[in-house]
Amino acid sequence: MLFNKPVIPANVIGYLKSVMKSGKLSGDHDFTRKCNLWLERTTKTKKAFLTTSCTHALEMAALLIGVQPGDEIIMPSFTFPSTANAFILRGAKIVFVDIRPDTMNIDETLIEAAVTRKTKAIVPVHYAGVGCEMDSLMKIAGSRGLFVIEDAAQGVLSTYKNRPLGTLGHIGAFSFHETKNYTCGEGGAILINKKGFVRRAEIIREKGTNRSSFFRGEVDKYRWIDLGSSYLPSELNAAFLYAQFELAKRIKTHRLRTWRLYDRLLEPLTKRGYLELPKIPKECRHNGHLFYIKTANLAERTKMLNHLNRKGIHAMFHYVPLHSAKAGRKFGRFSGIDRYTTRESERLIRLPLYYGMSAGDAERVCREIEAFYG
Repeated sequence: MLFNKPVIPANVIGYLKSVMKSGKLSGDHDFTRKCNLWLERTTKTKKAFLTTSCTHALEMAALLIGVQPGDEIIMPSFTFPSTANAFILRGAKIVFVDIRPDTMNIDETLIEAAVTRKTKAIVPVHYAGVGCEMDSLMKIAGSRGLFVIEDAAQGVLSTYKNRPLGTLGHIGAFSFHETKNYTCGEGGAILINKKGFVRRAEIIREKGTNRSSFFRGEVDKYRWIDLGSSYLPSELNAAFLYAQFELAKRIKTHRLRTWRLYDRLLEPLTKRGYLELPKIPKECRHNGHLFYIKTANLAERTKMLNHLNRKGIHAMFHYVPLHSAKAGRKFGRFSGIDRYTTRESERLIRLPLYYGMSAGDAERVCREIEAFYG
């Protein structure tokens, strides 16, 4: 059984053919604009731009807030290296903060102690599409004059207190990687929630030029006027993604159905003390991005993974904490005590979950987990 299976909508071939027929394969044509508009209308952000990846969206964010060598960026260690790399590339030092064991998100109560005079921004990561405690986080940022960049790679169509993830901080970043709910193979988006960043974001995304202004007829020629890079996905990627956006609600509904089935079938094992399941705070509505279980410890997790793989079920662990890696030690430091980050990450197993997965497949996974515990 596959761990993940990307959605291939029926109409996507027609969309790709229309792009090829038009001869406009580079970015920022009809399908790119449709995707940007869909994101803006769905999230109510001030401006959304498709990017080549969530990584590049975060790199754009680092440029927009003016990260300089010596600045410090606060984030959890339980995340993908891209979250840190985007800021390290601008010369920043990463300050890792412990996570909450219930959500695997950054512990908002520990952030203030990690702030120094060098702190530039806080980067919460909404793990599994479950929102961080954003009210507390934004209050800290507001009182200290800090930026908040949401790594909402897994959070498309998830909400915190009825507000879409990615729109609560100054800037948000989405991922449309193959493993995400909505995909174009490799892709992402940056959400601009601070009006003053919109124009510069457009320039940074266009290699540091005012090319977009030129195409709108606002200038007679475009020039190089700022830092920037090539962050535009091709129109083929945008066409593939837009076909998925048209099915967005259906995809989310199906994934949540599978998520809830896992939760219901595995609950008896939690009552017997064998494992733990995800906990969703009452103020959060998630998108069914992933379902995980927690075993007793690393040794038991290894045995469980081997058991499931022998049965043809592709289950996986997740992030190795960044502060324990060679690059993490070089470019960052851990603030306070690692009480939960390493311990909880070593217990976690992600189960297969994708659009189109049958109830029978989910039931089979649960039977094998039960069998493991005898």
